[in-house]
Amino acid sequence: MPLGRLLLRTSAVNKMVSRNFFIASKPDPSKPNMLRVGLAFGSTAVLWALLFKQHSTDVHEYKTRNWLE
Repeated sequence: MPLGRLLLRTSAVNKMVSRNFFIASKPDPSKPNMLRVGLAFGSTAVLWALLFKQHSTDVHEYKTRNWLE
């Protein structure tokens, strides 16, 4: 068997095995994982809060350096 065919065959087998091994069932979109949803929204809220805090700090520093306050 040529080397190219052997490599194609092993990669196809590896894809089938890895997909079947890691995905036992497809996720049901009508039942979302609320822990993951909460973590996603919570981390987004924290990042926005840090962004606003950093922005206000930067504006205050800009004003004090340029004698605007």
